[in-house]
Amino acid sequence: MTRPSFSLTSLRREWVLLAIIAAIALAVGARAPVFLTWRNALDIGNDSAILAILVMGQMLVLLTRGVDLSVASNLALTGMLCALVGRAWPGAPLVVLLALACAIGAALGTVNGWLIMRFNLPSIVVTLGTMSIYRGAIFVASGGAWISDHQIHPRIKGLPRETLLGLPMLLWFAATAVVFTVWLLRWRREGRELYAFGGSPTAAVYAGIPVKRRLMMAYTLSGLLAGLAGLLWVGRYSIAFTELASGFELTVIAACVIGGVGIGGGVGTVSGAVLGVLFIGVLNAALPVIQVSPFWQQAIAGFVILLSVALNARGHRQAGRQILEHSPPSPGPTALSSTTAQGATA
Repeated sequence: MTRPSFSLTSLRREWVLLAIIAAIALAVGARAPVFLTWRNALDIGNDSAILAILVMGQMLVLLTRGVDLSVASNLALTGMLCALVGRAWPGAPLVVLLALACAIGAALGTVNGWLIMRFNLPSIVVTLGTMSIYRGAIFVASGGAWISDHQIHPRIKGLPRETLLGLPMLLWFAATAVVFTVWLLRWRREGRELYAFGGSPTAAVYAGIPVKRRLMMAYTLSGLLAGLAGLLWVGRYSIAFTELASGFELTVIAACVIGGVGIGGGVGTVSGAVLGVLFIGVLNAALPVIQVSPFWQQAIAGFVILLSVALNARGHRQAGRQILEHSPPSPGPTALSSTTAQGATA
């Protein structure tokens, strides 16, 4: 029996996506050579780093056939709470602020997972509700006020502007999130069980996979990474307010889908998700250079998402057909039975 060729399909898709990214960069670079400089590449990476962190968490949730629409609200609420703590405690160490951001984000993600498990509700319904709740909590915590540049803790503002070995710290945080996700999904049983559950929830239950614990893990890690992104966002842009990163959850999901992470669960690679982030980063940087209206930018992004979903669905259907392909049976009664069974199946 031929195995499903998900890995080959994903690899081929990633090479195509990489070629598209390179083509866009070269085309824009031909018009504006500065686009192909190392400085611009660092700027694109720096601008895409927070998106990459969020995408790693969202990918874990999508693998389980779920979705986390609250990541941007989690980011905004965590960022606001960290900004408030930093304003009230000027001497707070950076490690404490980082730990606080991760703890708040993880707690908010755990709430999502608990509600989904406890009441057996669809993830889209739960996270749509918590998205609004977390936004409201920002207004309550801040009293509707903004935390401006001069009120942001200097260590929070300084972190995204630091460099290590010539690379911005945001890139190092993004790289750490990517490496962690690769380690979890490739080398840990828990990560492989996320794929198994997303591929067939019923089979996963019969196989003895602790489904509830794995789902809780996925939503908690998604929340933790969103919390970390919240602190970095506030530090990078030196502001915290109620509508911070409003609508950014759609960009996160778009990057996952463009990178080949299936919204039907069980399909996707970290390298593909990173390429999805890179595609959006290059596209966002390229369109203003060629003087494309922001309205067209949104339309183009929407078209790319629809195209990616269609390609994902087509690839999954082809993979499903390959499962039924058999090698020619050997002569004899066994072969006859096998042929008969195939005919009955057809």
